[in-house]
Order: sequence, then C-alpha cells, then structure tokens
Amino acid sequence: MERDPKKPGTKPVTRAVTPRQYERPRGGAARSVAELMPEVGRTAFRRFGFIQSSVVTRWPEIVGARHARVCSPEAIRFPPGEKSNGILELVVVPAHAPLISHVIPEIIERVNRFFGYSAVARVKLRQGAVKPPVEDRRPTAPPSLKPIPVELGDSLRDIGDPELRAVLESLARSLGNNNEDK
Repeated sequence: MERDPKKPGTKPVTRAVTPRQYERPRGGAARSVAELMPEVGRTAFRRFGFIQSSVVTRWPEIVGARHARVCSPEAIRFPPGEKSNGILELVVVPAHAPLISHVIPEIIERVNRFFGYSAVARVKLRQGAVKPPVEDRRPTAPPSLKPIPVELGDSLRDIGDPELRAVLESLARSLGNNNEDK
C-alpha cells in the first residue's frame, strides 16, 4: 500500500535506490579560451553579416588608422547565394560622413584587395557613434647595442623604410652573434 501525501495516517512506501550508471564525460579534453574564441566570434560575426571576422579586427590595416577612427564596418550583405558584389555597411561619425562619402571608392578598392576578389560593390553609410580602434600598446624591445657586422652595415643604409631597416639590422646582429659562437 502506497502512501498518499494528501491522506494523513498512511505509511510511507520505501523504494529501492538504483545505482547510477557510469556516463562518459562530455566534451573531451579541456581547451583553452584562446582556442574557443575564434569559433565563438565566427558564429557571432556570421549572424550579423560578416563572413570573415578579420575585416573587423584588421579594419585599421585595411583603411588606415585615420579613417578607422571615424568609421567602422557593421556588416557585409551579399545577394542571395553569392559571395561577391556585396554591400558594405559602415557606421560613420556624423561630422566625418561627408569626408568618408568622398573616399568610398578607395575603401571599396582596399576591402576588395583584402578579400582578393570583388567582394564589395557598394558602401552604405549610417551615422552613429564609432568605437575607436584598440591601439597596439605592446612594449617595444630596446635597440640592441651590439654593432652590426661591417659587411652588412653598408647595404642596410640604402633601405628607406625605417621599420624594415630595423628588422633587417636585428637579423644581421643575430647572424653576427651566431657566427661569433662558432
């Protein structure tokens, strides 16, 4: 006879507890957050119209730092079933909208060069607040005090790009250090 909770005076029925079966842990090995973020971001970007999330993350490289401060990509809309001739939707600071409207052909060319094909055919501007791009504030290594090998030093002076010259000088110093060790 089972006990009815609504009727007082009945005896409780005891039931046997069955042991739980072993379940295999789900998900496999633990993964770092850095491994998961591209997947999470990719899903969110696709939902809002971006096939390639790197357009947003590399926007200052694509259009330049000056334009990236006043405009940012919002979405790329493609015709149904196609991945070319899309419409790039930009958010622009209201005071800079006339300037950006004059450089739209340049922005289209740079975005298409980034994709490697004619991905964008038109640009649609929307005025609004633009979050300034995150500047890379990594500390730079101090220049090495070791001299550049003489045979390489003269050829590096002709290089006009200071960043390229600094990288090549660093490479020359490290090659010079390896040769001294032998």
